[in-house]
Amino acid sequence: MQQPAKGLKRGLSARHIRFMALGSAIGTGLFYGSASAIQMAGPAVLLAYLIGGAAVFMVMRALGEMAVHNPVAGSFGQYASTYLGPMAGFILGWTYAFEMVIVGMADVTAFGIYMGFWFPEVSRWIWVLGIVSVVGGLNLCNVKVFGEMEFWLSLLKVAAIVAMILGGFGIMLFGISNAPGAQATDISNLWTQGGFMPNGVGGLIASFAVVMFAFGGIEIIGVTAGEAKDPQHVLPRAINAVPLRILLFYVLTMLVLMSIFPWQQIGSQGSPFVQIFDNLGISSAATILNIVVISAAVSAINSDIFGAGRMMYGLAQQGHAPKGFARLSRNGVPWLTVMVMSCALLLGVLLNYLIPENVFLLIASIATFATVWVWLMILFTQVAMRRSMSAEQVAQLKFPVPFWPYAPMAAIAFMLFIFGVLGYFPDTQAALIVGVVWIVLLVLAYLTWVKPAAGKAVPVEQEPIFSHR
Repeated sequence: MQQPAKGLKRGLSARHIRFMALGSAIGTGLFYGSASAIQMAGPAVLLAYLIGGAAVFMVMRALGEMAVHNPVAGSFGQYASTYLGPMAGFILGWTYAFEMVIVGMADVTAFGIYMGFWFPEVSRWIWVLGIVSVVGGLNLCNVKVFGEMEFWLSLLKVAAIVAMILGGFGIMLFGISNAPGAQATDISNLWTQGGFMPNGVGGLIASFAVVMFAFGGIEIIGVTAGEAKDPQHVLPRAINAVPLRILLFYVLTMLVLMSIFPWQQIGSQGSPFVQIFDNLGISSAATILNIVVISAAVSAINSDIFGAGRMMYGLAQQGHAPKGFARLSRNGVPWLTVMVMSCALLLGVLLNYLIPENVFLLIASIATFATVWVWLMILFTQVAMRRSMSAEQVAQLKFPVPFWPYAPMAAIAFMLFIFGVLGYFPDTQAALIVGVVWIVLLVLAYLTWVKPAAGKAVPVEQEPIFSHR
């Protein structure tokens, strides 16, 4: 009988970690969700991505300061337990896992929509069931195999985005279009189609619910960093580079999309990427792009399952999750968490069967709540850590948050503002209600099951989390 592994293996290199973060954040939010944001805000969605991106960068710097100062396997869940208390760590860890489940459901939903481009007669839930089964199986492989596959999938979509941006600028410069009755394809489309902010400030604010969902998943850097060989050097480089790259990709991509096609028509036929090139008469490019966005969805689902699994493994190590979640397969994979995530994603099958037309916005808004809550807790944890340190300790920080304390405070205020956005607009109020109920249930779960057994738990730092290979 094959023996299970004794600890997670250090199988992820720096390039794996960087591209996993790109893979998690550049996916459904860009290739499909961006259409919803454009319809809400028009060209002003560029401002939403810039503002939201700046806030997310501050979250990542706060996470980076803590992770470089104290690189432990539990990542931000462990930091919250240390500086805000065990209940905060429990709530943060499980909300991150919840976020990955919801984001994963959005990703599998988008996968079904993309497949509908080729097979419109096939029910969407069939595709969702198939992809959950395939990706769940892949996540049971050795982590190095997983990291390598994720690297190439992410590289494919990053290359496609770069090619799309360059191709879009070429279309704008040379006016290439094969579509009958094509309209002007230049930057003037940003202000000639009803103005730069056609739906007013209200439209811009409403778009934040989808925009912030788009950036969700970038915090996976904090989850994977515990398996990096040199976190003191890998983390700062990844955290500085990845958010800026994502912001660049989003802003430039939106700029090109809305320049080569009127914003009102973007997203009316599935992914805006596919629709743009299909309407320009480049049918083969539309097919190629559909392959790319399908790869992107698979990549994002992959990262979602991995991130939630690693977080639940860390929670089990702290006594905050069932002990079975800490059991590893021979390949060093927490196999039970992979199975739990796959089963949770099957809810996406049910939702796609029951409400195929409305499922994406509902899932995206719930994911936005979970994502923003995780970011808010990371920011609060960093503030608490700073306040617990002496001036000498602060001076020794190797990767301090810039513009302390003003930038973190501004980011905290922005995250609270996003909760207000979710509560104000009717389409997203259900997400806020679901989110509040989720937090209340977690508090009750902690007080009922975790706190009474807290004295028996073994601290995570004393456990052999990783085995070297």
